[in-house]
Amino acid sequence: RLVKVTTGVRRSGKSFSTYLMLRDNFGYANFDEQILLNSSPDEILSALIELYGREMDTIFLDEVQNLQGWELFVNKLNRSGYNVLITGSNAKLLSRELATHLTGRHLQLEIYPFSFREYLKSINFSEEVETSRGMSLIKHELKSYIEKGGFPEVVVGGESPRIYLRQLYRDIVEKDIIMRYNIAYRTTFREIALTLMSNFGKYVTYNSIKRQFGLKSDHTAKNYLSYLNESYLIFFINKFSFKPKEVERSPKKVYCIDPGMIKAVTMREDLGGMMENLVAVELLRRRSYWSRDVEIYYWKDYQQHEVDFVIKEGPEIKQLIQVTYASSRDEVERRELSSLIRASELLGCKNPLVITWDYEDE
Repeated sequence: RLVKVTTGVRRSGKSFSTYLMLRDNFGYANFDEQILLNSSPDEILSALIELYGREMDTIFLDEVQNLQGWELFVNKLNRSGYNVLITGSNAKLLSRELATHLTGRHLQLEIYPFSFREYLKSINFSEEVETSRGMSLIKHELKSYIEKGGFPEVVVGGESPRIYLRQLYRDIVEKDIIMRYNIAYRTTFREIALTLMSNFGKYVTYNSIKRQFGLKSDHTAKNYLSYLNESYLIFFINKFSFKPKEVERSPKKVYCIDPGMIKAVTMREDLGGMMENLVAVELLRRRSYWSRDVEIYYWKDYQQHEVDFVIKEGPEIKQLIQVTYASSRDEVERRELSSLIRASELLGCKNPLVITWDYEDE
């Protein structure tokens, strides 16, 4: 049997999504509970059998990365014939250990906060968007989505976005990163996390982080940014180049997992930037569903012409995307269009797209 692995940011709905895959006769253990972390894997299995009985043929291990040696435990359960489902909030940690101990024997699914489409479905939005009324209402809901974000407890649970998302941000930074990696310079790390949250859509390099926060090396800066990425809080998109060394050396663009969390934590007002962030996360979400080899970049030339997103599939550039907060043809900046045209010619892509606030044309 294949181990089913669900990963994603804390409180994004991983457990709920996993429950939907369960049938009868399953056992459950939540490793966010401290008492379980003081138990050995054998003790945990014995307790599950005692609690759920001999009919238990499926075991659901929630936030399993918190358990020391979890990968060996999961491997043992799998080899013993149990149907095993696990969730985790650390992408790299799970992927690395699964690749080592369960090569070819696991299926992985990434869960993100609600997309805008999922948000509309969750609030039972049913207006026809082709009408002027429907278009006005959907723009109203888009602004609401940008304010509140897509975490289920906010959208359908009625939690206060500002209070809930601020606490969630603190939990991710403190529990999922600082405590897990035993970070020594905690105040500095908190400042770095907040700075990146406040500068979504901007450029960052390891050296700029090192200099700004007085770190000892680029290596430390690289580790800190990697921790933020692995926790699903912050994402980084590389510059496109046919030269691997240039990709590695060039500045990265910063994006955050959820617009509501940005608003709750930073209070920054930038609707155009929020639109770009939404598109970035939606592309990452869709990439996780596609089985194809898809990579996402930005493009920039020596004259500072820039395209927000380059979608690459294998050796081919599939699409170029420019995002702008514009509501008429006149508002779409000439430079944005010229950059898109230039990139299309240089990269051989015949599928450029401009995403605007509410203007549609060809």
